[in-house]
Amino acid sequence: MKESIRKRALALSFDACHFTSASRPDHADVFDRWLAQNRHGEMAWLERNAHKRTDPRQVLAGAKSIITLAVSYHGSEESDARSQTPESGNQEAIGRRGKNGIVARYARYADYHDVLKAPLIELAQFVDSLSSAETRSLWYVDTGPLLERDLAQRSGLGFVGKHTNLISRSLGTWFFLAEIITTLELEPDAPEKNRCGSCTRCLAACPTEAITAPFELDARKCISYLTIELKGSIPEEFRPAIGNRVYGCDDCLAVCPWNRFAKVGRLMKSHSRADLEQPDLIELLSLDDAGFKHRFAGTPMLRTKRRGILRNVCVALGNIGDESALPHLERATHDHEPLIREHAAWAIRQITLRHG
Repeated sequence: MKESIRKRALALSFDACHFTSASRPDHADVFDRWLAQNRHGEMAWLERNAHKRTDPRQVLAGAKSIITLAVSYHGSEESDARSQTPESGNQEAIGRRGKNGIVARYARYADYHDVLKAPLIELAQFVDSLSSAETRSLWYVDTGPLLERDLAQRSGLGFVGKHTNLISRSLGTWFFLAEIITTLELEPDAPEKNRCGSCTRCLAACPTEAITAPFELDARKCISYLTIELKGSIPEEFRPAIGNRVYGCDDCLAVCPWNRFAKVGRLMKSHSRADLEQPDLIELLSLDDAGFKHRFAGTPMLRTKRRGILRNVCVALGNIGDESALPHLERATHDHEPLIREHAAWAIRQITLRHG
């Protein structure tokens, strides 16, 4: 059965397929302590369904196995964009490069939730068809109450690195995770062991020191959290470190040596959005509600909403903008969203301090 499922998964363009039991995740206690320390910030859903995340059988009654799946989003010609801050080069050089933002690599595609839905449904139906007895399966792609990185490590798909993200020996760090939890009993694969060794590149690369120690993350400091999950004002102490990022941060992933084994993702390749690699900040700041929805329809960035993205754009302009950005930011100080007005005013102060 396992080989039939794995073969079908690869035929559906998944890049890896592994198996583990539906027993309690190995690091459930660590997750509980992380929540108790409030390191999840405003991501209240993590605490709300913590009992399910630490016991997959509460997600699906009678569950016996979990199939873990990976889909690469590595591109053949990654732009390798770097964040620009006033400290990263002189203002003249920054001006020549233009006022462009950076979007996390995974978001430079159509929304992966939508792209992976059809192949996951087909694979889950195939799993249910393998047994004469009644079998139930549920599929998730970053949507279900499962400790997916912990389960993926136990299934042998990869290992959790010091940055707390999953690393695959065959895919590097650039991949999505998905799962099928099922009542079908399947023999577990051998777990993967940690292979970080003495490397600490990810800790050194984090702009906000959100990786507080190897294998420990304070999400409240993470730029991905600050620019995506945080709904309110970004704390001023972190704004300069955001540079020109407008959605997420890849720094800890990009420096991982295991990326030399990354391969182009078959499933995501045709869903690439080149216009999102380094979008023009002034153009983004000009978007009204309708324009925002049209520009980001079908992408992960839509869920952060216009007020969240334009908040981030204001911070980016405050970090790398010059006098030419001031009229646009001035208009943003009259936006109907208080969150945008506040961050636009901050950006104006930063540019004025730099340029007199």
